[in-house]
Amino acid sequence: MRCFGNGDSLYERYHDEEWGRPQRSEQALYEKICLEGFQTGLAWITVLRKREALREAFAGFDPDVVVDLDVAPLLADNRLIRSGPKLRACVRNAAATIALREKGGLVDLLWSAAQVPSPVHASWRDTPASTTGSADLAKALKKAGFVFVGPTTVYSLMQACGLVNDHLPECAAYARAEQERLAVPA
Repeated sequence: MRCFGNGDSLYERYHDEEWGRPQRSEQALYEKICLEGFQTGLAWITVLRKREALREAFAGFDPDVVVDLDVAPLLADNRLIRSGPKLRACVRNAAATIALREKGGLVDLLWSAAQVPSPVHASWRDTPASTTGSADLAKALKKAGFVFVGPTTVYSLMQACGLVNDHLPECAAYARAEQERLAVPA
């Protein structure tokens, strides 16, 4: 049983192979911040369907490249989510990611908010949209110069990157995600 994603192979693959699994590289976490920002106001499947084009446009989400990108040509690329504020947020968040390197880095900042153990939810209705932890992390990210990082977006980021395991207990991915989270060094 899956928590979500049934019926679309791209969504199923994302659920089974990626969502909730610990991400510990700066580039992977920066990508997730950008993707969660793109998701604001859209269905996640829309972001997944445009992800490869976004990866191409943003040099694999390498912050050292993205920081110098001109978003004007990207606004004309119909393969992308063509929101000026969201595209510019990726550039601004690249600069914030680079600046954070002098203060311990994006990985340390995000993982300082990991919830161990994760809460257990009986259903999706019981899964929060945000928490005090995501609100605190959103404030820390904003203070560090990030944009499109409100408490709800940050909670989605926490779920996606394994900072919290919100797979339902009966989900086939629950135990694996929790085991991987606990195995990640602090």
